[in-house]
Amino acid sequence: MDSSLQRLVVSRARAQCEYCRIPQRFDAMPFCFDHIVAQKHHGLTTESNLAWSCFDCNSYKGPNIAGIDSETSLVVPLFNPRLMSWEDHFTWNGPILIGRTAIGRVTIDVLKINDPQRIDYWRLLQEEGMFPPNS
Repeated sequence: MDSSLQRLVVSRARAQCEYCRIPQRFDAMPFCFDHIVAQKHHGLTTESNLAWSCFDCNSYKGPNIAGIDSETSLVVPLFNPRLMSWEDHFTWNGPILIGRTAIGRVTIDVLKINDPQRIDYWRLLQEEGMFPPNS
């Protein structure tokens, strides 16, 4: 991946995770270039298949492209930041991310976005007036 593609992905994401929206400056772990459709599923290293992701979201997402919705028991695709609007699928309730749709619920579940340690950290940021991040 060349440096111009790397800069485009980070800039487009406004230096925040495209899944949980944590700003990079608030995360001690390095952010990653996520293949939205994993390379093992023939996803390409292209502008349309890359997202900027925090280490936690990237690690939990792995090569997954779908999950099972807890409300419907249906297989549902994960959120795709290149094709979908974040605001259509997610909303914040304090430091807890809520899925507005099956895609939102599945993404929160598979990526473990509402892990208790993450919520505790986000609550601290919220108390300092730095969370949730701006869209």
